[in-house]
Amino acid sequence: MKKKKLFIACDTTNLDKIRKIIAQTKTDKLDIGYKFGLEFFYSKNGRNFISKLKNKEIFLDLKLNDIPHTCDAAINSLKDLKNISYLTVHINGGYEMIKSIKRASKTINKNLKVLGVTILTSFSSSSIKKIGYTKSIKDLVKKQTALAKSARLDGIVCSGYEAKLLRKICKRMDIITPGIRLKGDRAGDQKRVMTPKEAFKNGATAIVIGRSITKGNIKNNIQKLIKSL
Repeated sequence: MKKKKLFIACDTTNLDKIRKIIAQTKTDKLDIGYKFGLEFFYSKNGRNFISKLKNKEIFLDLKLNDIPHTCDAAINSLKDLKNISYLTVHINGGYEMIKSIKRASKTINKNLKVLGVTILTSFSSSSIKKIGYTKSIKDLVKKQTALAKSARLDGIVCSGYEAKLLRKICKRMDIITPGIRLKGDRAGDQKRVMTPKEAFKNGATAIVIGRSITKGNIKNNIQKLIKSL
């Protein structure tokens, strides 16, 4: 049976904490990678740590979003990070931008997967209206996913609530689902959360999970996750 794939969100700037997370999430029951976002990447030692991380699947969650020329320059600055496996971009940056990033990404690593971020899981229906969107979240992510597919991105990032719907659109693309909480855990700043089991059932290729694993006893939390699947 194929192992369930997940990325542990390493949302801290503390190197000792990162090392502890990596050491204590080792298991032969799951296919585990590690997600590093802006907080860690921009920290004093973050980039250097990532560049030296060996034999781990690395998800670099930068959510690039700028004019195509600037994004191309940003990709060029990442050329030393040959060990990254996934890189995120905001689909809202437009077709030209995401297409350009996808093309330029091969200069980093020919196997690097570019993922398009849809609507963040911290947004609710009411909060997207406040910034000018008139369509529903489902309609927006459908349109964004179609754009990502046309630009030949490797996958999308969406909540578990949209995963089932979007699987029909992107049958062969990866669907990475953040906003994951173990049953009974608080949602925190997330609005559209789901359990690991529910997300996989809805068609997620992989999930991103942070606080439910990294807060408290990490080893126990991993075992709790395994039992929940």
